[in-house]
Amino acid sequence: MNPPPRIWAVGISKLRDLYRDIAAEYDGIADLRIVPLGYEDAVQEVESAGDARPDVVVSAGSNGSYLKARISVPVVLVNPTGFDVMHALARARREGDSVGLVMHGETPAELKRFFRAFGASVECASYLSAQDAEACVLDLRDRGVEAIVGPGLVTELAEKAGMKSVFLYSRASVQGAFETALEVARATLGETQRRRRLDQVLQHLRDGVIALTADGRIEALSGKMADMLRLAPSQAVGKRLVDLAPEVASAVPKEPGESLETVRGATYVVHRSAWGDASASAASGSIITFQESVALQRMDRSVRARQRAPQLVARYRIEDLSGTSEAIEQVRQRARRYARTDATVLIRGESGTGKELVAQGIHSESTRREFAFVALNCGAFPETLLESELFGYEEGAFTGARRGGKAGLIESAHRGTLFLDEIGEMPMPLQSRLLRVLQEREVVRLGSTEPLQVDVRVVAATHRGLSERVQAGQFRADLYYRLNILNLALPPLRERSSDIAGLAARLLWQTGRMGSADAAHAVLEPAMPLLVAYRWPGNVRELQNVIERIAVELDEMPGMRVTPELLGSIAPEIQEGETALGTETLKQRSRKVETEEIRAMLESFGGDREKVARALGISKTTLWRKLSGR
Repeated sequence: MNPPPRIWAVGISKLRDLYRDIAAEYDGIADLRIVPLGYEDAVQEVESAGDARPDVVVSAGSNGSYLKARISVPVVLVNPTGFDVMHALARARREGDSVGLVMHGETPAELKRFFRAFGASVECASYLSAQDAEACVLDLRDRGVEAIVGPGLVTELAEKAGMKSVFLYSRASVQGAFETALEVARATLGETQRRRRLDQVLQHLRDGVIALTADGRIEALSGKMADMLRLAPSQAVGKRLVDLAPEVASAVPKEPGESLETVRGATYVVHRSAWGDASASAASGSIITFQESVALQRMDRSVRARQRAPQLVARYRIEDLSGTSEAIEQVRQRARRYARTDATVLIRGESGTGKELVAQGIHSESTRREFAFVALNCGAFPETLLESELFGYEEGAFTGARRGGKAGLIESAHRGTLFLDEIGEMPMPLQSRLLRVLQEREVVRLGSTEPLQVDVRVVAATHRGLSERVQAGQFRADLYYRLNILNLALPPLRERSSDIAGLAARLLWQTGRMGSADAAHAVLEPAMPLLVAYRWPGNVRELQNVIERIAVELDEMPGMRVTPELLGSIAPEIQEGETALGTETLKQRSRKVETEEIRAMLESFGGDREKVARALGISKTTLWRKLSGR
């Protein structure tokens, strides 16, 4: 016998009390749980429930809309009927001569027409968030409204404002939502059981296998495929593959057959076949397999990487930051802590240390991960083009402006993350406009006077010392302090030399020439001392370039090992750097390390040399001498 469906009734205030009045009627019919939480607290309760998560959630108003956009469980909204509205308004009329109706979302047009047709004097207002609701209530009070009809949140706000209130939802509307929830749960129960049986078979497969419905939704997937998607199977089933992982979806052949594709650095033979009812005229879905093989090395390199990274999508996670050193582990831990907040982050680090990778990782693990990740290099555009790209423009704002105007990247990042790389290169006039966005959370397009509200989380990155640029008058101090709320410093590769061997092997494996990272390490082993000893001024990006040169050589001479002589011939800068390092005295190297540490401390103290000198227990003159390398 199947267990009764699990239904969670989520709501606070008066709606919660109405749930309790009705709950006894569903004993034995459903496993009904009343959850007196709202918004993010309710989301966390659902997502952390594990195997005890509900089959269906019942909620209402802004709370229900919030849950519907953020959880994978079906959400049934409690909708007031026309009778509910009329009955509540009649009760409110007895409480006051002037009556207001406040509803979540837009007030139905037919309701407004009804009021006009029958001469009913009702002030209507709508809200999207708790802040909107409070503003609506206070506005109606100031306009002389004495009694308000609305959901529980609105009635509580009205009572706090000294107004009369009438709860909008009725027992009948809640019962209707419960009945709909039961129908939804029963309709999906058989499908869920069938999917679980299929999952038990798929979890034993070694290849990446995914079953898609005709509209591209995930029916079932193997454990290997779940690892590729970086999601638990329960988080992927029912979702569209193109929404979860566009780069994986783009690798799937359009028609039944197979092709060679590169996905996230690994090469696969991707095979697609139709599946479904054999008697049907058209297939009801597809089975896709991703098979990794060393035999792919013999295939034409021109078909290795046909897809390109999709725009506005974060492709990396924090664990993609490679390394086992204590320095890089601290970066990963701090990045995960920062991902749990919405505060602005300033990432500091030399070129090639992975600043954008960390920014994408923070976004991927934040509550904004379902929305856009928008990246812009502030040093890659002239000032006029950077302004239009960042803030957008209206039609006719300047010669050549697109018809109908264009949304800027700040607008495109609404509810997501805006990554501003090389923020230190941003021109001063644009710094003022960006500061207003951070302060007011609104943006004004070029050629417009109307501000648009935006909800963005800003992550900025720089390889420059911003505090020094502030002192030089090249960067606004107020913008610097707005950006430098959470601070994350990425160590250069030379300061985590213990990671170089593993990172080099992984990069070589990701080119597709090696069957495993261990095999790549064995190929690189003769030259590894040179790779580890080199100081890598270009950091990981420079290492990646050298590995690519090695990979090209391996194409010509399969089975070879990378000797110091071969490495010196294709990357002479490494041997030259090793020679220079060998002639540097211990005292010189010590001074360099000391100077780098002092500069890092100066950055953390906002450029205040007096505070740094006091913290180090030295005079300002000694501090100046050490910074100048004397």
